[in-house]
Amino acid sequence: MNEVVGRDDLLLVTLDTLRYDVACELAEAGRIPHLARHLPPGGWEERHAPGTFTYASHQAIFAGFLPTPAARGPHPRLFAARFAGSESTAARTYVHDTPDLVTGLAAAGYRTVCVGGVGFFTGRGPLGSVLPGLFQESHWEPEFGVASPVSFEAQVARAEKVIAGLPPERRLFLFVNVSALHQPNWFHLPGATAEAGDTRETHAAALEYVDRHIGRLFAAASGRRRCFAIVCSDHGTAYGDDGWSGHRLAHPSVWTVPYAHFFLEHGTAS
Repeated sequence: MNEVVGRDDLLLVTLDTLRYDVACELAEAGRIPHLARHLPPGGWEERHAPGTFTYASHQAIFAGFLPTPAARGPHPRLFAARFAGSESTAARTYVHDTPDLVTGLAAAGYRTVCVGGVGFFTGRGPLGSVLPGLFQESHWEPEFGVASPVSFEAQVARAEKVIAGLPPERRLFLFVNVSALHQPNWFHLPGATAEAGDTRETHAAALEYVDRHIGRLFAAASGRRRCFAIVCSDHGTAYGDDGWSGHRLAHPSVWTVPYAHFFLEHGTAS
């Protein structure tokens, strides 16, 4: 990462609330072709979320604690704040002298941009301003939020506009919090109703919706130079698993998440 930072643009996409099992099933069934083409041969990597809901997980992610591989460690991290005694900081880790990665990348000359999704990224009120407040530039509109059936395509359009307006020589760290998977998501499945509510099937349909538009985001992110991309979930959610529903609870459907990182070569087609 010491070679990547300063050379490439960086893209972090959190597919908010996406379950690992649903992500794997759709990839194996060929239902998310735009995402699947960037996954390693084994598909999504199984990892453990650093938190069980959006705020906690993103605080950790922005401190360099990305979801942890679901195997015995230690697991060297990609990014880390300088911290005495850290067992997950290795020679290849990009170490910064700020408390979070976002301001660390800004200090390294990156333009840091947040395109928000769920409520913790609205910039509205003190709590909704904490996470987007880390960035030099943040964007949120109601159309980006959980209640919007066109949330992701609206987010992608904003990201495209931001990228187009950057000076060519300026490096970019773009973060997109994708809200489409989060409840309510029933409107992404034809025939589903608000009265019936969200289900594992509507969650899957929301991921298919995201996949239809994520190629545009990848094309924009790699349109200026090579881009290092991280795509993962911040936590999962339960749909009646063992009697549990929702998240902010300790259940495998919540703490087990999909993860992938890869390079988008300059001019990646959408």
